[in-house]
Amino acid sequence: MTFNAFASRRLPTLAAACLIGVVLPATPALSQDKSKIKTKAPAPAALEIAHSVSIPHIDTVDSNLSEDVLSAILSGAIAEHADALAGLDATSITVPEIVFTLSSQRGKSRDDALVTFSDLVLTDVTDGVAGSVTLGGIAVETDKTSADFGTMSAANFNIGGMLGLYGLVDAAGRTEFQTIYTDFTAAGGNLETDETSCAIGAAAGAWFKARPLQTSFIEIMALTQALEDDPDDLDPALLSSMVRIYADILTAFETSEMSFDGLSCSGVDDEDRPLTFDIAGLVMDGMSPGIYPAISMDGFSVVVEGDGAVTLDNLTIKQADLGGVIATLETVPDNVDETWFEEHGRALIPSMEGLSFAGLSIDIPDPDNADERIQASVGAFDLTLGEYLNGIPTDLDISATNIQAVLPENGDDTLEQLRALGITDIDFGFRLAGAWNEADSIIDIEEVSFTGVDLVTLNLAGIIANATADLFALDENAMIEAGRELALKAIRVNVADAGLADLVLAIAAAEQGGDPARLRPIYADLAKGTVISLLAGVADAAKLGDAVAAFVSGSAKTLEIGITAKDEPGLDMADFLAAEKDPASLLGKVNISATAK
Repeated sequence: MTFNAFASRRLPTLAAACLIGVVLPATPALSQDKSKIKTKAPAPAALEIAHSVSIPHIDTVDSNLSEDVLSAILSGAIAEHADALAGLDATSITVPEIVFTLSSQRGKSRDDALVTFSDLVLTDVTDGVAGSVTLGGIAVETDKTSADFGTMSAANFNIGGMLGLYGLVDAAGRTEFQTIYTDFTAAGGNLETDETSCAIGAAAGAWFKARPLQTSFIEIMALTQALEDDPDDLDPALLSSMVRIYADILTAFETSEMSFDGLSCSGVDDEDRPLTFDIAGLVMDGMSPGIYPAISMDGFSVVVEGDGAVTLDNLTIKQADLGGVIATLETVPDNVDETWFEEHGRALIPSMEGLSFAGLSIDIPDPDNADERIQASVGAFDLTLGEYLNGIPTDLDISATNIQAVLPENGDDTLEQLRALGITDIDFGFRLAGAWNEADSIIDIEEVSFTGVDLVTLNLAGIIANATADLFALDENAMIEAGRELALKAIRVNVADAGLADLVLAIAAAEQGGDPARLRPIYADLAKGTVISLLAGVADAAKLGDAVAAFVSGSAKTLEIGITAKDEPGLDMADFLAAEKDPASLLGKVNISATAK
């Protein structure tokens, strides 16, 4: 099939792109002419699609295009009239109704849809730019679904810019961004199915900008169709072209912040129990070339009556930098193969900044125990990633607070031990933070901590030396070798007792029939003697023993122990392997200090 033949069959279908571009300018869509086409699908039977567009009449005032031409454009003939559409002038254009019918059939299965666009109005159109565009509403009817959406509107809609974006008019090599529309609003609507009813909130955005794609939409459609014709035997050259197009698209758009007032759905689950699903609101930060914006969702909940619920106050997916991905995609060879993607897999990982959430609450049945429930909550969680090197973040900070859970009565040994201490529910948090310092070839472990409310806080920090760039190399062997060269230079452990020692001593006293207050000095002396014995020959062993004894006795609530390697760069793998046979061999290689407060 020649390119022109392809265009004559497919380009009339781009009318919907203009229509939806007017209604929702940032989202082009495709339609088809009245002839039937076959689309290849995995199923044995071919999918047959047919559609038609009906426009009873169009009212125009001072339009330089006739009603017949406008009707043809809205019915699908965009390519044939693209230049004229880009130079449209009119005081107003009103289309009371556009009726789009669609039917699809595969074998004996048939689906029909009717979409009605009401009151499309463009005003103050000069040289392809409409001062305002509104759509009174959209109604959708299918065999299983019905939907109604309210008014949508935008200002300064640049029809020529939209057509230039997709290469339907000559953009004359333009690479700068143009404003496609401003002040977009959508009133929301309702969606109904046999089992679900949803109220969809309003949406708004201040502006949308774009530049022309380097490949015309006509060529993109041709390439897409060619790839669809034989998905099991992709032409490497065509695939290379599509990869470059994808990289181009990632830098072709820029938007303001977009807001969405959420949705609320009700229905039934698989067991016919009432179910509700809600999102209070969603905000997407502005998109910029090569940057996928952060998305923040508020008020998420799923509730199944008589079964359980999951709620979440906020979920934020932080922005991702696609610059490295784009740069890699732009180097794709003319005949790309699977090997290329395998070799560049790490380079195709976006530099995602992480995610966070707050106010998570779970109350659901335990799938492993019909008599128990999983009841837990998380006050806040945050994952922050940064300073990517070859697809790996070299800066990591992950933390959570107020992780609360009710301990099941029939649990594993660890849970049984906690219950034996009188702990029936827990409230804890943690943090893991560290960063690679390239200049000094070290990994600075800022914090590895665990906090149990009214129990204990354990905090560890340290420095790992010999951390070279090869630790993040693309070559797996180089990474392994770099890992073997790592050395522990220093470590500091801080323990703060907030009640755990009292619980342990109370249980020990109950088992022995003694008094916890009398047991403390006994255990303190035992701990002191053990430390001095184990560290025999180490400088300040007696001071270390005194610090440990003070902590165990309760006269000190915090104990800090510091360990520093005597020799550079620190304790390496050979040192730890030797310590497996002779743990005391490490004592002569480190300096140990301890303080109790």
